[in-house]
Amino acid sequence: MEKYYDVAVIGAGPAGLAAALEARKTGAEKVVVLERDFEAGGILNQCIHNGFGLHYFKEELTGPEYAERFICELHKTDIELKLNTMVLGISRAKHITAVNPQEGVLGIDAGAVVLAMGCRERPRGSLGIPGTRPAGIFTAGTAQRYVNMEGCMVGRKVLILGSGDIGLIMARRMVLEGAEVVACVELMPYSAGLRRNIVQCLDDFDIPLYLSSTITEIRGKHRVEGVVISRVDKDRKPIPGTEKEIGCDTVLLSVGLIPENELSQNAGVEMDMRTKGPVVYENMETSVPGIFACGNVAQVHDLVDFVTMESIRAGRAAAEFAAHGEKEAPFFELYASRGLNYILPQRARMDRIDQFLDVFFRVNDIYKNISIVVKSNGGEIARFKRDYAVPGEMERIRIPKKLLTGNEIEVSLKGGEQE
Repeated sequence: MEKYYDVAVIGAGPAGLAAALEARKTGAEKVVVLERDFEAGGILNQCIHNGFGLHYFKEELTGPEYAERFICELHKTDIELKLNTMVLGISRAKHITAVNPQEGVLGIDAGAVVLAMGCRERPRGSLGIPGTRPAGIFTAGTAQRYVNMEGCMVGRKVLILGSGDIGLIMARRMVLEGAEVVACVELMPYSAGLRRNIVQCLDDFDIPLYLSSTITEIRGKHRVEGVVISRVDKDRKPIPGTEKEIGCDTVLLSVGLIPENELSQNAGVEMDMRTKGPVVYENMETSVPGIFACGNVAQVHDLVDFVTMESIRAGRAAAEFAAHGEKEAPFFELYASRGLNYILPQRARMDRIDQFLDVFFRVNDIYKNISIVVKSNGGEIARFKRDYAVPGEMERIRIPKKLLTGNEIEVSLKGGEQE
């Protein structure tokens, strides 16, 4: 089967739903959303805790409630939603090959494509943790799905490696389900999660957080029986003599997220080694004209509200591309310098910026009393002050268009002190 759509969106999570709705609203007549799961909503379906929607809806919602608002809006439109549909590949010409049980293999040609596949968790295999391979080791997201959606308890005495937001939230969830959470162990000297999650999920339940520490051995034959944790030095190497044995029957891994970008690479999209996602312009267009990326496939977000706002921008741009095609325009590069892990967008075109250029980044350590300095061709054009900045929280600055000059923008931190 061969079909044509103005805009094809891959993924029906919060990013894909927002992008599809905005594309239709902007004028794209034929829009399709391709989702490999059996229902729309993505990761939000298993996030039954509250805290979503404070920025976008100005009220506090659970994950399923947040997703439901967009799903209901989608059903009011003529946007086609194909569930149980796995996308196998995308070409630079925006030809999509997919498969589902109803139609078999199908081909889709699109005027524009929006990549909204989200991200996946880093598994044990990528960590190289020594020890046996018993049952009872899960990624935090897998455990969340088992407990919140499948109704299955994953363990009774739990240790969490990593302090990402999902791990912190699952620490609280496991306690509420009757388990004992013996510790949260973090390799870095700071937590990777939001400050509010550290307080609400660890401090409020007296769960100890071991910083600058890691698991150096997992013990157990058929089921996890315990772990050995060790302190690490500034190079993140275990320090001999600091070993500590902790008994547990379950280990949850919350050690980072990886954008799902196999399809992006398949389409020939240029990738950023820092974000592990595509290099994008100010409107979320990738290096391949007509292919856009948004949400966690472009950068790992800490708040779904920002995913929605970013995806609206991508959906609008995709619809405009499908209607008018590509127009050549000069661009300038943006670089992350001292104190920053990455920057997004990595490129921008002056004639497509309205009044401000929104720039997103994460710092590489905990800082107090800093200035975010923006330079153009070596000269300072703007400065933004922050009392506090941490790696677990994404930062945003808005640079006025009138200040953007030259062909290179550098963003860095100046002054302040590291905690």
